Amino acid sequence: MPTKQTFPRKNRARPAKLAEDALWDHALKHLSRRAHSANELRNKLSQRAESPAAVTAVMQKLLEYGYTDDRKYSEAFASTRLQNQGFGKFRVLRDLQSKRVSSNVAAEAVAKVFGGADEKELIEAYLARKYRSLDLHEFLQHDKNVASAYRRLRTAGFSSSATLAALKRHSRRAADWEEPPESD
Repeated sequence: MPTKQTFPRKNRARPAKLAEDALWDHALKHLSRRAHSANELRNKLSQRAESPAAVTAVMQKLLEYGYTDDRKYSEAFASTRLQNQGFGKFRVLRDLQSKRVSSNVAAEAVAKVFGGADEKELIEAYLARKYRSLDLHEFLQHDKNVASAYRRLRTAGFSSSATLAALKRHSRRAADWEEPPESD
């Protein structure tokens, strides 16, 4: 029986802990790459900080200079997700919460951004974009394709009632469907 071959592990040095001034530079470096929510940035800084006091001081300084504002961050994030990816409000809300934004702040931002958006139009645009190479009426004649499209729309953040209504408009077998209870 062959013996198990072991390889020596590479010695990776842990990153040095940073004092307050170096932690400030580290925070600015992260913010220069992309925007972060306050809690997301706090978590990143706490991994590199010498002390929790340094994290608190840097976060306070970032707040004073206006570099961290969860309300502006949430609105910009939601607007980008709506305009660029065409996602529904439930997906954007879920994504903001995964970015560690307060649920109240996230809900306010999503309500503000999606206030004038028509979910029916968003779904139609999403379907047109995702199934552009297919004849949607023909594609939705098979139950497995209907289920796939339903899951895809729900994952994209659209409500089940609006999703079913959109799929019914594109399928000839719409009379066979019944609407599940809303679980949003």
